[in-house]
Amino acid sequence: MRNRILSLVALTLGLTAAVQAQSIAAPPDGGNQHATVSQYIGPVQVTVDYHSPKVHNPANGEDRRGKIWGQLVPWGFAPGLGYGNCTQCPWRGGANENTTFTVSNDVKIEGQPLPAGTYGLFFAPGQDEWTVIFSKSSGSWGSFWYDPAEDQLRVKVKPAKSEYHEYLTYEFPERQLDKAVMALKWEDLQVPVAISADSTSIYLAQIRQQMHNDKGFDWKNFVAASRFALDHKVALPEALAWAKTAAQPTWPGQENYATLAILAEAQDANGMAAESKATWEKAIHHPSASATEIHQYARRLLTQGKKDEALAIWQLNQKMHGNDWPVNVGLARGYSAVGKYKDALKYAKLAADQAPDEGNKKVLRDGIAKLEKGQDMNQ
Repeated sequence: MRNRILSLVALTLGLTAAVQAQSIAAPPDGGNQHATVSQYIGPVQVTVDYHSPKVHNPANGEDRRGKIWGQLVPWGFAPGLGYGNCTQCPWRGGANENTTFTVSNDVKIEGQPLPAGTYGLFFAPGQDEWTVIFSKSSGSWGSFWYDPAEDQLRVKVKPAKSEYHEYLTYEFPERQLDKAVMALKWEDLQVPVAISADSTSIYLAQIRQQMHNDKGFDWKNFVAASRFALDHKVALPEALAWAKTAAQPTWPGQENYATLAILAEAQDANGMAAESKATWEKAIHHPSASATEIHQYARRLLTQGKKDEALAIWQLNQKMHGNDWPVNVGLARGYSAVGKYKDALKYAKLAADQAPDEGNKKVLRDGIAKLEKGQDMNQ
C-alpha cells in the first residue's frame, strides 16, 4: 500500500511539473517577435496584434528576398495545411497565433461596414489583387481551423511596391480624423487597407452621454457641446438647447459673454435671426465682454460682408475699452473696410506700436504698407 501511495504521489508531481513546463516563459516560436500597433481615427481605436516573421530565415540565415510572395506565402487560398479542417486556407497575415484586428467602434473597411469587435485577420494574396478577410473567429492558431462561414467581411485591395522591410510590420501611413490607411508591409511589398469612421457621430454620442453625468454640472461644458455641434453643423436643435442651458442665469448656467455668444450663434443656426441679433447686442454690452471678444465679433461681421456693422462694433469697443489691445487693430480694419484709408493708417500705426508679439507686428506692418498704397489692409 505504501509503495502504491508513493507511486500516486510521484505521478501527481510529474503531471504538475508537465503542466508547469507548458506555461513557462519561452522565446517566440521561430523567432517571430510579438508586436502590437494601435492608431486612433478620431475617437476610434484600431489595434493590430501579430507575430512578425523576418525575410532572412531565423534558423539558417537564408536570404529569402524574392521568395516570400508566391512561395513562402502562396498565392490565393492553400488547399489544406495538413492539420485542422481548413480546406481553402488564407494566410494569417503574420506568424504563430492568429493576427487579430480590433476596433473600438463600428467602422468601414474599403467602404464596407465592420462592427466594433475583435477579428481574425486573414489574407488571400494575389499578384494584382488581395482578398482581406475579417473572421469572427479570432482565437484560433493560424488558419488550421479557418471556416469561411465565420467571415464577418471580405474586401478586395490592390498591393503596391514598398520600401524594404526585413520584418513584417503593420503601419498607418495615412491618418486623418475620420479615416486612415492601414498597411501590411514586408519585404518589397505593401498591402494598404482603407479604414473610415463616422467620428462626428461617435463624438456627438459621447457628448450626449457626458451631458447626463457630472460634466453637465458646468456651463463651460454646455458651451463646448454646443460649439461642437455648430462647428460640425449637426444636431442644431440640441446645440440651441445646450446653449440655452449654458446662458441661463440659474445653475448650471451662467450669463456672461461666452454663454450669450454661443446662444446667439445657435439661434442664428436655427433660423432665429432676430433673436440672434438681440442676443449678440446683449453679449457685447455684458460687463464680462473683453476687448478681444468684442473685436472677434466684429471680425465675424466683417467676414460676413457687414462692413458698416463691423466698424460700428469696433467703434463701440473703443468707447468701452479705450486704448486696450486690440482696439486700434479693429479700428484700422474697420476704417479700411469702408475705404477710409487715412483713418485706418492712423490706427494701424498706433496698433503696431502696441503689438504684443512679432507675429502681430508683421501683420500690421504689412497692413500699413497696403494702406500707404491706397489698398484695403483686409485684402
